[in-house]
Amino acid sequence: MNGNSTGEGTGALEGAVVAVAGAAGPAGRATLLRLAEAGATVVGCDAHPERLAEAVDAARYAHGGATVTGETVDLLDLDATRDWAKRTEAEFGRVDGLVHLVGGWRGSPTFQETALSDWDALEKLLIRTVQSTSLAFQEALERSDRGRYLLISAAGASKPTAGNAAYSAAKAAAEAWTLALGDAFRKAGGEAGPRTASAILVVKALVNDAMRAERPNAKFAGFTDVTELAEAIAGVWDRPAPEVNGRRLWLTPQP
Repeated sequence: MNGNSTGEGTGALEGAVVAVAGAAGPAGRATLLRLAEAGATVVGCDAHPERLAEAVDAARYAHGGATVTGETVDLLDLDATRDWAKRTEAEFGRVDGLVHLVGGWRGSPTFQETALSDWDALEKLLIRTVQSTSLAFQEALERSDRGRYLLISAAGASKPTAGNAAYSAAKAAAEAWTLALGDAFRKAGGEAGPRTASAILVVKALVNDAMRAERPNAKFAGFTDVTELAEAIAGVWDRPAPEVNGRRLWLTPQP
């Protein structure tokens, strides 16, 4: 199906079916819009049904005729996540991507003041959800001719600071899990190389228009705008699977 470009589609994503976990936040909204613009069928999920409905409607209205759906899925429940993956493939006939945007942040003024309750929360948000989506969607992505599993991570995973111990450790664990999935894709591809890719897009932090409006004097130095992130996400499908599989793709200078 690659190269079968019509309308606004970029070719690589035209006719693709892409699931987006954590679709209701600013990065999720931007990603739904960009994938729909590229001609993909987009299937979003989030824990916040009202915000998810708003994000889905915005993408539909911006790109008339685009198929954009959303549902509430408990990504801490592996069986529920597997059911979501099976429903998506059954309804649309294929799954060509899973974009993992589930986020969350907790920190402390110093290392000594780190609350282990922060770890308990972040382990669920940043690690458990990655485990669920990767295990649930692996087989469907391997059946695709352009499967991509994309994790959005932070530079702090590679260079943690004292007050971000729990956050950075959770992000690092999520990255390791995603790279392990990439090794599974590599092994499945055999001598021909992987047909499916698992990759990590790394930012310093994200910024959006609402944040700028709230803090008009802030510089947000080194931050990646959510629209730039969405563009980078879509661009991963333009690159061959062996080129991006098992890699960190830096959208900020590497520490």
